[in-house]
Parts: sequence; structure tokens; C-alpha cells
Amino acid sequence: MRGSPRVRLIKWSLHYGVLFLFVVAALFPLYWLVKISLTPNDSLYTHSIDLWPATISLEHYATVIGNSDFLLFFRNSIIVSGVTAIASTLLAAAAGYAFSRFVFRGRYWIVGVMLVTQMFPLVIVITPIFSIFGPLGLTNSLTGLIIIYTAFNIPFATFLMQSFFDGIPKELEEAAMIDGATRFKALLQIIAPLTLPGIAATMGFCFTGAWGEILFALLLNSAASTSTFPVGLLLYSTRATIEFGPMMAAGVLALLPVCIFFFLIQRYLVQGLTAGAVKG
Repeated sequence: MRGSPRVRLIKWSLHYGVLFLFVVAALFPLYWLVKISLTPNDSLYTHSIDLWPATISLEHYATVIGNSDFLLFFRNSIIVSGVTAIASTLLAAAAGYAFSRFVFRGRYWIVGVMLVTQMFPLVIVITPIFSIFGPLGLTNSLTGLIIIYTAFNIPFATFLMQSFFDGIPKELEEAAMIDGATRFKALLQIIAPLTLPGIAATMGFCFTGAWGEILFALLLNSAASTSTFPVGLLLYSTRATIEFGPMMAAGVLALLPVCIFFFLIQRYLVQGLTAGAVKG
């Protein structure tokens, strides 16, 4: 027996009640971010707490866009994050395919070492990286940030891509090669379309990791022309004051590329990896 209607109603209420509380807790910081960004400056520092401003103002957005270098920081972040996501995903896909399809000595050791590197805090490599990048002219450079972000994203991205390739039957490639296709052609025409969900997930991981990174962006770049938006947000915080309005407005604007990026790849994230590829 499945229980009485009352018991099912209680279970349903508890299930969706907990889910609702989780969603509220997750979205409340975003709601508060938008609320502060739309609150006029003269109403921002009052003692009363309102759930929504009585008057909506875009003055903070005007300040961020018109009276700061935010658009420059924004452009730099898009360039660095976009190139990092593409480069990391391509390299990780190649490495993940090799680890998944080929057997060679030390394969598991290499994968293990790559994953172990993710256990160490990034701050311990700041000094050697700075000493290497300085003579090479890669400090105060977007190229330097792209190299750093790509290098640190590749190990985990490779692990992700390998797991996706492992989930695809080798028989698909073997059947294509029996029909006359080369391994590279089978990879492009058979395997690559099936790994689109994995590629999208890996690109999303790499993009968001580079988009919000601040440690290397702050320590390796001191010039405003090569700063990214996380560093730009620090300009609204000084020892004397914190400009909450412009900071929140900049934060809202910084969320837009990430939202657009995941909107574009969402259909790949929810696809079945090999649905309908193999019968029986």
C-alpha cells in the first residue's frame, strides 16, 4: 500500500517545502544584489530595511558604465574567460580521449598526479609563477592570465572529458572504422556530437572558473588596462568607505555574460549523452 491520501499529502508538502526553502535561500543573495543596485543613493544608507525600494533608480548603473573603467574590465574578462574556456576544453578533450581510448604505461599515474595538483592551494605557486612570468613579459598581460587559467583548468577538465568519453561505447568507433572511416573522422563525426553535453559542461566549468578568479588577476596585473572585473570591483571598496550601490550594479552586470553563456549551452547540458546511439 502506498499510504493514505493524507500521508501522501504530508510527504508532498515536506518535499516541496524543503525544495522551496532551498530555492529561496539560493536566490535571496541575487535578489538582494539587484535590490541594492536599484536603490537610490539617498535611500541606501537609511536604518529602515525594505524588501524593495520605494523608488527605483538606475543611477548606480549610470555611474558604473559612464564614470568608471568597468566596460574595459568587462571586455578583458570576456576575452580571458572565453579564450580560456575554448583552449582548456580543446586540450582537455584531446587528453581525455587519449586517456579513455588508449592503453599506455603510466596512464593511471598521470591521471592521479593531475588530480592531486588540484588539492594544493593556488597561493603557494604565486611566487614561482611571478618570477617566471616577469622576465617573459607576461605580467600586466591578458595572455599571462589566459596561460595561467588554462593550465590550472586542464587537469580537472581532462578528468571530466575522460569520464564522458568512457561513457561512449567503443563499438561506435569500431563500426565506423570498419566502414572505412579513419579514427580522426570517427572522432569528429561520431564521437564529438555525442560528447556535446560533456563539452558544454567542461566549457561552463572553465568559463566560470576564469570569470570569477581574482587571486592571479590581482597579483599579476597592476595596470588598469589589463585588469578584469573582479579586480575592478575592489575599486569601490576603500579604507574610508564602500560604495555599495555601484558595486552591486557592477555585480549584476557581471552576471549577464555567465547567464547568457549558460542559456546558450543549456540544451546540451540536459541532453542524454548517448541516448538512442546504441540499440539493444
